Amino acid sequence: MLSSLAAAALFALPLVATAASGHAQSPPVFPSPPGKGVGVWADAYDSARVLVGQMTLEEKVNITRGFTVSDNVCAGNTGTVPRLGWPGMCLHDAGNGVRATDLVNSYASAIHVGASWDKDLAYDRAYYMGLEFKAKGVNVLLGPNAGPLGRTPLGGRNWEGFSVDPYLSGQLNAETIVGHQDAGVIATIKHLIANEQETYRRPYFGVDAVSANIDDKTLHEFYLWPFMDGVRAGVASVMCSYNRINNTYGCENSKLMNGVLKTELAFDGFVLLDWNAQHNLGSANAGLDMLMPGGGFWGNNLTQAVHNGSVGEDRVTDMATRILAAWYLVGQNGTNFPVPGIGMKNLTQPHEQVDARVPESKPVILEGAIAGHVLVKNKAALPFKKNPTMLSIYGYDATIPDTKNTDTLFQLGYTSSQEMGQAVLGTEHHFDQAARGGTIVTGGRAGANGPAYIDDPLSAIQQRAKSDGTWVNWDLTSPNPDVNAASDACLVFINAIATEGWDRDGLHDDFSDGLILSVASKCANTIVVVHAAGIRLVDQWIDHPNVTATIIAHLPGQDSGEALVKLLYGEAVFSGKLPYTLAKNESDYGVYTPCGRGPSNTTDPQCDFTEGVYVDYRHFDEKDISPRFEFGFGLSYTTFNYSSLLIEQQEIKKEEAQSSTIQGSDESFWDIVATVNATITNTGDVAGAEVAQLYLGIPNSPPKQLRGFQKIPLSAGESAKVAFELTRRDFSVWDVVTQGWLVQEGDYAVYVGASSRDIRLTGTITV
Repeated sequence: MLSSLAAAALFALPLVATAASGHAQSPPVFPSPPGKGVGVWADAYDSARVLVGQMTLEEKVNITRGFTVSDNVCAGNTGTVPRLGWPGMCLHDAGNGVRATDLVNSYASAIHVGASWDKDLAYDRAYYMGLEFKAKGVNVLLGPNAGPLGRTPLGGRNWEGFSVDPYLSGQLNAETIVGHQDAGVIATIKHLIANEQETYRRPYFGVDAVSANIDDKTLHEFYLWPFMDGVRAGVASVMCSYNRINNTYGCENSKLMNGVLKTELAFDGFVLLDWNAQHNLGSANAGLDMLMPGGGFWGNNLTQAVHNGSVGEDRVTDMATRILAAWYLVGQNGTNFPVPGIGMKNLTQPHEQVDARVPESKPVILEGAIAGHVLVKNKAALPFKKNPTMLSIYGYDATIPDTKNTDTLFQLGYTSSQEMGQAVLGTEHHFDQAARGGTIVTGGRAGANGPAYIDDPLSAIQQRAKSDGTWVNWDLTSPNPDVNAASDACLVFINAIATEGWDRDGLHDDFSDGLILSVASKCANTIVVVHAAGIRLVDQWIDHPNVTATIIAHLPGQDSGEALVKLLYGEAVFSGKLPYTLAKNESDYGVYTPCGRGPSNTTDPQCDFTEGVYVDYRHFDEKDISPRFEFGFGLSYTTFNYSSLLIEQQEIKKEEAQSSTIQGSDESFWDIVATVNATITNTGDVAGAEVAQLYLGIPNSPPKQLRGFQKIPLSAGESAKVAFELTRRDFSVWDVVTQGWLVQEGDYAVYVGASSRDIRLTGTITV
């Protein structure tokens, strides 16, 4: 056992060291700190300690690992302790709704929520989604997703997260965690950390997982940022990642689990293995608390390790206590929770109908679908000025997939891209970037969800046409369709699909771009709708004079069609903003392609994050690159004016700035030290909602970094005051020498505006 002084010295080691090989190294940090059980965790820890205190070693080990059971299809099941009446837990995917089951809803995916910039909607979505997991007997919801953030726009799982920006991601992750746990299920923020690509994400066929080689400053200021918000919000579980970080696997990485998560952030919940991730017996000492889906390297070995002294029983006790404290924290004890996995059954076998849906969720699902649509071009084409006499609909994405049944395609969200359903994880595949089998409402694999129905665009338009007397033409297959020249408008529907397991091959496809250009050449009022599981470039056609409007429709969930029709007809208003930068060219992104195996085809792939925090708009601003549509951009049916900037600054004492560093778990780190006020006025003729954004220019950092946002609904002519409260954290940078957060002396530029480049008000805060 290390002395407290030696342990403190190890915790203070920076993340990156260099081995003789020249590869980055993650220093060891031991021992694993026990949970303290303070604050909101206090009562849960009291109860957990009483229960764990009655357990034998074997019983404690039993709840730290997964077991195969025959009576449910949960992604994972812990062991049980029948002697003490502890029923075990069901763990299941994922962050966008319950996957691979029936009688649940398909909510908007995280990227869609990110595009809404709406904290209230994020909470409501999470709460009702959490109730569905609870009704199905799922104790642990495997979401939300704080990583990948989106270092490369080709990332196959970027759509599972809210935004490439760590501040926006962190705020929405926090709201989601609170919503899930208020509903009575354990939230799991994932994947710790720098899990930024699917290519070589895991060891396959003798090739190690890619090592994300990341410096200490970048880790803290960028990739760890949303995890900090998650821990602050009280998240009960954190999932470690498949990849290596500085050449140590995420679920073996004591620096990250013991040093960063459990010491710097004082995390009191449990660390969960991503399914079958690389680990070893030493992972227990490194801070891992639960294995899934089986016993892995632990099994009976963990019991033996305690007996031979290689793992202390106090570590196993801490593992069990953290797990049970999470269970108590969200109120799953007593009669408050169904039988684990009660609604998670093999759909092709006889099973009881467990309907998890509640009527109160319906407006949340629809409003969530509406809010994530982003209008990026509008030459007075929308909303429709009057009910159209004739509409023409084109494109594979306008209609439903051929099937939505019980098969693998349904379970993994591949109903519109059947080729993905045949692919085996770990093998090389290059998919069509467009899912031409029908409209998409979610991306693929673990983050997918099960829609009760799919309200596709064509069906929704036809329902409206029936009541309005509109004539509708459609051709959903031809790359060069005929166009009725009397059409009032032509709507072209395309998509861009992405999935866990494989990164995307590109950010556009020639078939879809060609279809748009073909229709636009024949129709003077062509409106393009893009359902997208990530960034989808538009420069092949966006400047065509006949493309009069373009909507980035993201992944709206099951109410996709109704949401779109309300927006087209002006019964709802566009308020979404891009949660990423839409470039003109692929080469404009600072990092474009995922890391490979190098020219020597090494079995030890390395990925150096040399760009640091200069990702997405930070890179575009630093290099003065003009995007097609900037981060935070989105049009409305009305206009907004910004005025009356007022900065109220609380003093940060000179001795506190520059000379004093603190940890992320220190309460003073979260103190409000400044408030920025402004007035937003709806200067248009219709009601709307504006997302006002605040950026800080921090010395020795990117030109602008998001540090506040508010969504304000306003009637025509109405004004409202907004107040952005800035914490000490918002001004801080990570000091690699002292291993703490530091506020530098100097001038901090304040930018308030409608996007990262549409700045309306400026000021300065001096420290």
